[in-house]
Amino acid sequence: MKPKAEAGEDRAPTGKAGASVSADCRITRLTEDELVAWGRRIGAAVTVPVFIGLIGPLGAGKSVLARAVARGAGVEGALPSPTFNILFRYPASGKAVVHADLFRIASAQELAAIGWEDMVADRGAIVLVEWCRRAGDELPRDRWEVTLDFVDDDARRVARVERVGEPSPLPGFRVSREDTK
Repeated sequence: MKPKAEAGEDRAPTGKAGASVSADCRITRLTEDELVAWGRRIGAAVTVPVFIGLIGPLGAGKSVLARAVARGAGVEGALPSPTFNILFRYPASGKAVVHADLFRIASAQELAAIGWEDMVADRGAIVLVEWCRRAGDELPRDRWEVTLDFVDDDARRVARVERVGEPSPLPGFRVSREDTK
């Protein structure tokens, strides 16, 4: 594993078995409220298993989106950031939600210590991983990558969604040509 220093690198690791990024790439602009609404739709409707890697600078909305997905899936109670604990697992309406933050992960040994292989192999879970590219080639072959970034002085953020391999469909992502300008 080669941990990545930057979350928003242009080239994504291919992951297990050499999966490549598909042409299924969508870009839109979202306010924080729209980001939360989209996350809730994902959590309520996505088919497990699904791995969603969350990419972007500090404060771009990775944790906001992860919490919204968890809420949409039926997770109740507090949803703290996994920045220091690295990993939280929540029961949710017949499935699990796993929320991990790899910002502090620096080696394959550290990934193994948090149960990475079991986490990405969990057939009954929505797996949400902030700073996912730090996993390098240990990323699962089939996944979604959501890159969030700021838009100048606008209250909106840009969300870029890419399918890698053949993950479960990601519901609720509305795109128009106007959104990409």
